[in-house]
Amino acid sequence: MKKLKEIVNMKSILIIATNVGKYVDPDLKTGLWLSELTHIYKEATDKGWAVTIASPKGGVIPIDPESLKPLMLDKISKQYYNAPDFMALLNNSKNLADVKSIDYDSIYLAGGHGTMYDFPDCPEIQEIVRNQYQANKNVTAICHGVGGLLNVKLTNGEFLIKGKSMTGFDWVEEKLAGRKDEVPFNLEEAIKERGANLKKALIPMTSNTVIDGNLITGQNPFSSKETAKVLIEELSK
Repeated sequence: MKKLKEIVNMKSILIIATNVGKYVDPDLKTGLWLSELTHIYKEATDKGWAVTIASPKGGVIPIDPESLKPLMLDKISKQYYNAPDFMALLNNSKNLADVKSIDYDSIYLAGGHGTMYDFPDCPEIQEIVRNQYQANKNVTAICHGVGGLLNVKLTNGEFLIKGKSMTGFDWVEEKLAGRKDEVPFNLEEAIKERGANLKKALIPMTSNTVIDGNLITGQNPFSSKETAKVLIEELSK
Protein backbone atom coordinates (compact mmCIF):
# COMPACT_ATOMS: atom_id res chain seq x y z
CA MET A 1 0.00 0.00 0.00
CA LYS A 2 2.82 2.42 0.85
CA LYS A 3 4.52 1.84 -2.50
CA LEU A 4 1.23 2.39 -4.35
CA LYS A 5 0.69 5.64 -2.46
CA GLU A 6 4.20 6.79 -3.34
CA ILE A 7 3.59 6.06 -7.02
CA VAL A 8 0.28 7.94 -7.00
CA ASN A 9 1.89 10.95 -5.32
CA MET A 10 4.99 10.98 -7.52
CA LYS A 11 5.44 14.25 -9.37
CA SER A 12 7.46 15.19 -12.42
CA ILE A 13 9.54 18.33 -12.88
CA LEU A 14 11.18 19.70 -16.00
CA ILE A 15 14.21 21.81 -15.13
CA ILE A 16 15.35 24.11 -17.94
CA ALA A 17 18.88 25.54 -17.91
CA THR A 18 20.99 27.62 -20.28
CA ASN A 19 23.36 26.54 -23.04
CA VAL A 20 25.21 29.87 -23.05
CA GLY A 21 28.60 29.94 -21.37
CA LYS A 22 29.95 33.37 -22.32
CA TYR A 23 28.96 37.03 -22.30
CA VAL A 24 29.43 39.16 -25.40
CA ASP A 25 33.00 39.45 -24.16
CA PRO A 26 34.21 35.91 -25.00
CA ASP A 27 36.81 36.05 -22.23
CA LEU A 28 34.12 36.45 -19.57
CA LYS A 29 32.45 33.15 -18.76
CA THR A 30 28.94 32.59 -17.46
CA GLY A 31 26.34 29.82 -17.59
CA LEU A 32 24.06 28.11 -15.07
CA TRP A 33 24.23 29.23 -11.45
CA LEU A 34 24.70 25.76 -9.99
CA SER A 35 22.81 26.09 -6.70
CA GLU A 36 19.72 27.25 -8.55
CA LEU A 37 19.46 23.77 -10.02
CA THR A 38 20.95 21.54 -7.34
CA HIS A 39 18.57 22.48 -4.54
CA ILE A 40 15.38 21.73 -6.43
CA TYR A 41 17.00 18.62 -7.90
CA LYS A 42 17.84 17.30 -4.42
CA GLU A 43 14.46 18.17 -2.90
CA ALA A 44 12.59 16.45 -5.75
CA THR A 45 14.76 13.36 -6.09
CA ASP A 46 14.80 12.85 -2.31
CA LYS A 47 11.03 12.44 -2.61
CA GLY A 48 11.44 9.97 -5.45
CA TRP A 49 9.99 12.36 -8.01
CA ALA A 50 10.95 12.28 -11.68
CA VAL A 51 13.27 15.10 -12.78
CA THR A 52 14.21 15.89 -16.37
CA ILE A 53 17.00 18.36 -17.11
CA ALA A 54 16.76 20.10 -20.48
CA SER A 55 18.11 23.14 -22.31
CA PRO A 56 17.13 25.08 -25.46
CA LYS A 57 19.63 23.21 -27.65
CA GLY A 58 20.26 20.14 -25.53
CA GLY A 59 23.73 18.88 -24.67
CA VAL A 60 26.15 20.75 -22.45
CA ILE A 61 24.89 23.10 -19.75
CA PRO A 62 27.89 25.28 -18.81
CA ILE A 63 28.31 26.27 -15.18
CA ASP A 64 29.08 29.85 -14.21
CA PRO A 65 32.51 29.75 -12.54
CA GLU A 66 31.34 32.42 -10.08
CA SER A 67 28.88 29.90 -8.65
CA LEU A 68 31.75 27.52 -7.92
CA LYS A 69 33.69 29.92 -5.73
CA PRO A 70 34.06 28.92 -2.05
CA LEU A 71 31.61 31.51 -0.71
CA MET A 72 28.96 30.53 -3.29
CA LEU A 73 29.38 26.76 -3.55
CA ASP A 74 27.25 25.44 -0.70
CA LYS A 75 27.52 21.90 0.63
CA ILE A 76 24.73 20.47 -1.51
CA SER A 77 25.99 22.04 -4.72
CA LYS A 78 29.54 20.89 -3.99
CA GLN A 79 28.35 17.30 -3.53
CA TYR A 80 26.56 17.34 -6.87
CA TYR A 81 29.43 19.07 -8.64
CA ASN A 82 31.67 16.21 -7.51
CA ALA A 83 29.15 13.53 -8.54
CA PRO A 84 29.98 12.10 -12.00
CA ASP A 85 26.43 10.84 -12.61
CA PHE A 86 24.92 14.25 -11.95
CA MET A 87 27.51 16.08 -14.03
CA ALA A 88 26.79 13.68 -16.87
CA LEU A 89 23.18 14.91 -16.81
CA LEU A 90 24.37 18.50 -17.18
CA ASN A 91 26.68 17.55 -20.03
CA ASN A 92 23.96 15.64 -21.85
CA SER A 93 20.78 17.62 -21.20
CA LYS A 94 17.63 16.92 -23.18
CA ASN A 95 16.71 19.19 -26.08
CA LEU A 96 13.56 21.15 -25.27
CA ALA A 97 12.12 20.32 -28.67
CA ASP A 98 12.17 16.64 -27.69
CA VAL A 99 10.40 17.03 -24.33
CA LYS A 100 8.00 19.92 -24.88
CA SER A 101 5.00 17.65 -25.53
CA ILE A 102 5.43 15.74 -22.25
CA ASP A 103 3.20 16.61 -19.30
CA TYR A 104 4.96 17.82 -16.15
CA ASP A 105 3.69 18.89 -12.76
CA SER A 106 6.14 21.77 -12.75
CA ILE A 107 8.33 23.68 -15.15
CA TYR A 108 11.37 25.13 -13.36
CA LEU A 109 13.55 27.76 -15.04
CA ALA A 110 17.00 27.72 -13.43
CA GLY A 111 19.06 30.92 -13.47
CA GLY A 112 22.51 32.15 -14.26
CA HIS A 113 23.49 35.05 -16.52
CA GLY A 114 23.64 32.73 -19.51
CA THR A 115 19.83 32.61 -19.50
CA MET A 116 19.70 36.28 -20.46
CA TYR A 117 20.89 35.26 -23.92
CA ASP A 118 18.91 32.13 -24.74
CA PHE A 119 15.78 32.18 -22.54
CA PRO A 120 13.76 35.34 -23.44
CA ASP A 121 13.30 34.61 -27.15
CA CYS A 122 13.31 30.81 -27.05
CA PRO A 123 10.10 29.63 -28.79
CA GLU A 124 10.15 26.26 -27.01
CA ILE A 125 10.34 27.91 -23.59
CA GLN A 126 7.49 30.24 -24.50
CA GLU A 127 5.34 27.36 -25.74
CA ILE A 128 6.07 25.11 -22.77
CA VAL A 129 5.52 27.82 -20.17
CA ARG A 130 2.34 29.15 -21.81
CA ASN A 131 0.77 25.69 -22.07
CA GLN A 132 1.82 24.79 -18.52
CA TYR A 133 0.47 27.99 -17.01
CA GLN A 134 -2.80 27.94 -18.92
CA ALA A 135 -3.35 24.35 -17.82
CA ASN A 136 -3.24 25.75 -14.27
CA LYS A 137 -0.06 23.84 -13.53
CA ASN A 138 3.00 25.15 -11.76
CA VAL A 139 5.61 27.39 -13.35
CA THR A 140 8.66 28.28 -11.23
CA ALA A 141 11.61 30.49 -12.16
CA ILE A 142 14.55 31.76 -10.16
CA CYS A 143 16.97 34.69 -10.46
CA HIS A 144 17.85 35.39 -14.13
CA GLY A 145 15.78 32.37 -15.09
CA VAL A 146 12.69 34.58 -14.81
CA GLY A 147 13.90 36.09 -18.08
CA GLY A 148 12.31 33.07 -19.68
CA LEU A 149 8.92 34.45 -18.60
CA LEU A 150 9.38 37.91 -20.09
CA ASN A 151 8.07 37.27 -23.60
CA VAL A 152 5.56 34.54 -22.85
CA LYS A 153 2.13 35.61 -24.03
CA LEU A 154 -1.14 33.91 -23.16
CA THR A 155 -3.71 33.05 -25.82
CA ASN A 156 -5.45 36.37 -25.09
CA GLY A 157 -2.30 38.15 -26.31
CA GLU A 158 -1.27 39.54 -22.94
CA PHE A 159 2.06 38.89 -21.27
CA LEU A 160 1.85 36.07 -18.76
CA ILE A 161 3.48 38.15 -16.04
CA LYS A 162 1.22 41.20 -16.54
CA GLY A 163 -0.36 42.03 -13.19
CA LYS A 164 1.46 39.20 -11.44
CA SER A 165 3.42 39.55 -8.23
CA MET A 166 6.87 38.14 -8.83
CA THR A 167 10.55 38.66 -8.20
CA GLY A 168 13.89 38.24 -9.94
CA PHE A 169 17.49 39.46 -9.87
CA ASP A 170 17.15 43.23 -9.50
CA TRP A 171 19.38 46.03 -10.77
CA VAL A 172 20.99 46.76 -7.40
CA GLU A 173 22.03 43.12 -7.21
CA GLU A 174 23.35 43.33 -10.77
CA LYS A 175 25.55 46.22 -9.69
CA LEU A 176 26.70 44.34 -6.60
CA ALA A 177 27.56 41.36 -8.80
CA GLY A 178 29.69 43.61 -11.01
CA ARG A 179 27.79 42.68 -14.15
CA LYS A 180 25.74 45.80 -14.94
CA ASP A 181 28.02 46.66 -17.86
CA GLU A 182 28.06 43.10 -19.20
CA VAL A 183 24.41 42.02 -19.22
CA PRO A 184 22.41 42.44 -22.46
CA PHE A 185 19.46 44.12 -20.71
CA ASN A 186 18.13 45.30 -17.35
CA LEU A 187 16.02 42.42 -16.02
CA GLU A 188 14.26 44.49 -13.38
CA GLU A 189 13.27 47.11 -15.93
CA ALA A 190 12.03 44.47 -18.38
CA ILE A 191 9.84 42.85 -15.71
CA LYS A 192 8.25 46.18 -14.85
CA GLU A 193 7.74 47.09 -18.52
CA ARG A 194 5.55 44.02 -18.92
CA GLY A 195 3.28 45.14 -16.12
CA ALA A 196 4.39 42.79 -13.36
CA ASN A 197 4.50 43.76 -9.69
CA LEU A 198 8.15 43.23 -8.74
CA LYS A 199 8.60 42.24 -5.11
CA LYS A 200 12.15 42.75 -3.81
CA ALA A 201 13.82 41.56 -0.64
CA LEU A 202 14.41 44.40 1.81
CA ILE A 203 18.11 43.58 1.77
CA PRO A 204 19.75 42.80 -1.60
CA MET A 205 21.26 39.34 -2.01
CA THR A 206 19.00 37.77 0.62
CA SER A 207 16.39 35.05 0.14
CA ASN A 208 13.03 36.03 -1.31
CA THR A 209 10.40 33.80 -2.88
CA VAL A 210 7.06 35.04 -4.22
CA ILE A 211 3.95 32.96 -4.93
CA ASP A 212 1.13 34.21 -7.16
CA GLY A 213 -1.29 31.41 -7.93
CA ASN A 214 0.55 28.74 -9.91
CA LEU A 215 3.54 31.04 -10.50
CA ILE A 216 6.52 30.86 -8.12
CA THR A 217 9.60 33.05 -8.46
CA GLY A 218 12.85 33.35 -6.52
CA GLN A 219 14.93 36.51 -6.47
CA ASN A 220 18.57 35.40 -6.44
CA PRO A 221 20.97 32.50 -5.76
CA PHE A 222 20.39 32.92 -2.03
CA SER A 223 16.74 32.06 -2.66
CA SER A 224 17.57 28.62 -4.11
CA LYS A 225 16.84 26.62 -0.98
CA GLU A 226 13.67 28.49 -0.05
CA THR A 227 12.27 28.44 -3.57
CA ALA A 228 12.89 24.70 -3.87
CA LYS A 229 11.12 24.02 -0.57
CA VAL A 230 8.18 26.25 -1.51
CA LEU A 231 7.78 24.44 -4.83
CA ILE A 232 7.88 21.03 -3.16
CA GLU A 233 5.29 22.14 -0.62
CA GLU A 234 3.00 23.49 -3.34
CA LEU A 235 3.24 20.31 -5.41
CA SER A 236 2.65 18.16 -2.31
CA LYS A 237 -0.71 19.78 -1.52
